[in-house]
Amino acid sequence: MDLDLPGDDDPRRQEVRAWLAAHPAPTGRQLAEAGYVVPHWPRPWGLDADPIEQLVIDEELKAAGVRRPVNPIGIGWAGPTLVRAGTDEQKDRWLWPLLSGEAMWCQLFSEPGAGSDLASLSTAAVLDGDEWVVSGQKVWTSIAHIARFGILLARTDRDAPKHRGISYFVCPMDSPGIEIRALVDMTGAHAFNEVFFDDVRIPADHLIGRVNHGWELAKVTLANERVSLSAEGALWGRGPTARDLVDLVGRSGGRGDAVLRQRLVTAWTEGEILGTLRQRQTVAAAAGRARGPESSVRKALADAHGQHLMNLGRDLAGAGAMLTGVGPTGAADTEWASGFLYSPALTVGGGTAEVQRNIVAEQVLGLPRDSSA
Repeated sequence: MDLDLPGDDDPRRQEVRAWLAAHPAPTGRQLAEAGYVVPHWPRPWGLDADPIEQLVIDEELKAAGVRRPVNPIGIGWAGPTLVRAGTDEQKDRWLWPLLSGEAMWCQLFSEPGAGSDLASLSTAAVLDGDEWVVSGQKVWTSIAHIARFGILLARTDRDAPKHRGISYFVCPMDSPGIEIRALVDMTGAHAFNEVFFDDVRIPADHLIGRVNHGWELAKVTLANERVSLSAEGALWGRGPTARDLVDLVGRSGGRGDAVLRQRLVTAWTEGEILGTLRQRQTVAAAAGRARGPESSVRKALADAHGQHLMNLGRDLAGAGAMLTGVGPTGAADTEWASGFLYSPALTVGGGTAEVQRNIVAEQVLGLPRDSSA
């Protein structure tokens, strides 16, 4: 299943190296305009790159120590939806600042009464002339306090079935009537927020796609979200991996406890299985096969794996785990302690573990739909 990537003399690799030589410290805007932030996107935002070319670009940027702009919700979730359904004017207005990292984005989907059952959302948008007036509440909105824009789902037809009557908007986060309240998690970090809408006016040209057809676009966003949240690091693509933990324990002299050694083997095996799934998806993309519900398979497995790994790191630390900033080997290490506290969120955020398993059951195994859904 290994991909045989092109060598040093490949023209695609040479082109990237030449560009990096001319831009040794590129800005986010320069990377975006070169197509290197999202090379798989269509031009002019990307390069229409196939998976092999994407991997070549990734390798060259990494070798040069160049990092892409950080805007996970904007680049990973909002951007693909805008590319698919936005007008030319909407794409020109929002995509370049999004790709360059100049404008951060958040996602205004979940509500206190509509989390896993997102289609039950009640935040309402009513058309008033050339503006939509939005009232309601969102919750667990990551980085809303620093975002310039948010992708917003709101109900625009209360009489329609719940999967209909929903529309998809771009919401300027500095609009009058928006109140943002911090939700500080047990790691001490402020990433999540509650967002309240009190007759917030959004211009009519901020509607994406057709009125009352936002659920189709929401599924596009969520599919991209689940790919993003099932990347290599154990904490939704960030943080350490099982290989990192095995290497860390090996460098510290190993463990004599047979049970802990077996748990290490299990965690390493889970990590390798997830790596194989990632490779399979890459090979499938290289062959031109469309991505299906595999993103839900990966996310369901990756979330449980992240929790297994962080629990194992805590147990390897022993009594030192009761102290802040002690890692698996007993040495100072804040990454593992913070990761352990964060890991319970993995099977909830981005679609619960139960939701992912329902998707797999229905779309992969062909099982009947839950009668209560």
